[in-house]
Amino acid sequence: MKLSDKPAALWQKIREGEKEALFLLYDDLYFHLVRYGLSVHSDSDLVKDCVGQLFLKLWDRHQTLNAVGNVQSYLFTTLRRLIINALDAESKVRNMKTEEGEEASYEQIIIAREKDEELKKNLQSALQALSPRQMELIRLKFFEDLSYEEIAHVSAQNVKTSYNTIYEAIKTLRLKLKV
Repeated sequence: MKLSDKPAALWQKIREGEKEALFLLYDDLYFHLVRYGLSVHSDSDLVKDCVGQLFLKLWDRHQTLNAVGNVQSYLFTTLRRLIINALDAESKVRNMKTEEGEEASYEQIIIAREKDEELKKNLQSALQALSPRQMELIRLKFFEDLSYEEIAHVSAQNVKTSYNTIYEAIKTLRLKLKV
């Protein structure tokens, strides 16, 4: 059976576990993703690495992928996030170095790690204050990058309710993380 070259059809085949569809989607969109990635950041090696990571993550999560209305838009958004995360990681590594260009001392590394752990604990505590519905909608909005209309459709509620639920969740997170 010959797979269609349309991204939406390939996306569905990937969700069904067809590896060939992943390769076809990669071949079809690689150039566009790299071009878009270079508009986000000029380091071509970093962009190409992130495109590769994107498709590896797609395959790792193919069983849990949701149906997507616009596959290219979804992939562009995900790529942008991967690039930003990679740049944040590079920035943290650079910040671990002192002004003289020497590597950070063992104590500085431990302090930075402890701060990260404290931040993680605070974030987990704040997330536990949210209802399961709020957590689901936050995930859809900020991690899946769905619009309020798409969230309302997925969660079987109206747009205003989705907006209000997300607003209340953000307000709760701000209060909990302000400490």
